[in-house]
Amino acid sequence: MTQQITQHPSLWVERLARFGYISKGVVYGVVGLLAAQAAFGSGGKTTDTEGALQEIVNQPFGEFLLALVAIGLIGYVIFRFVQAIKDPENKGTDAKGLAQRFGYAINGLIYAGIALSAVQIILGSGGGGNSNSRQDWTAQLLSQPFGQWLVGAGGAFTIGLGFYEFYQAFSGKFRRKLDLHELDDSERKLVMGISRFGLVARGIVFCIIGWFLIQAATQSDASQAGGLGEALQAIAQQPYGPWLLGIVALGLVAYGGYMVIQARYSRIVTGL
Repeated sequence: MTQQITQHPSLWVERLARFGYISKGVVYGVVGLLAAQAAFGSGGKTTDTEGALQEIVNQPFGEFLLALVAIGLIGYVIFRFVQAIKDPENKGTDAKGLAQRFGYAINGLIYAGIALSAVQIILGSGGGGNSNSRQDWTAQLLSQPFGQWLVGAGGAFTIGLGFYEFYQAFSGKFRRKLDLHELDDSERKLVMGISRFGLVARGIVFCIIGWFLIQAATQSDASQAGGLGEALQAIAQQPYGPWLLGIVALGLVAYGGYMVIQARYSRIVTGL
């Protein structure tokens, strides 16, 4: 009996994590679908995570669906903080381990903001204004001593995250966290292909967002900072923009699929 009780926290965190991956996948999938529609001339728009939340709430039973997404995102946030604080993956307390755990915490804070936006939309008070708030905190950083260096470092770090996504995609190391033993070879290849495509698309977006921050730093202009929606707009404005946007948009849909794959097949360790 005691053993069953002690297993409950671990079980619930695992369930929250899997539900969270699904919610994260839904958000990215909606962003990608809207951008793909825009690219292929069938409506849609380039938007960010908050725009995706707004799109969800506008659907039939939208508030209920968005509430499910919000609950899932909150579960994802809890999981990230468990990873950061409890260290169930034994990352350790050396420089590399602390950096990874710090990354989990930052990731949790980011998705806490997205979950808060979802709750605000449900309550009718609007979202958090992702673009304006991003420019606001960029302006605040720029006004600090060494502010341009701080914003530039943030941009370089974001580009680094983008290249890390590329590394994950081409090395296939993400496969280590997936338990795919029940799939046959063709199914594994499909899972790997979807995951790689999604990681590359997300890496491209990260690199563009990082470049925006570097531009904001070098020009000391917070209005140069941009997020996911602005990155997609920038892609659309390039030569062959609709084609490029379509590819990246489908990649974001694939990333949403990768999150669902994580929800189903990820080896989740909670340590509780």
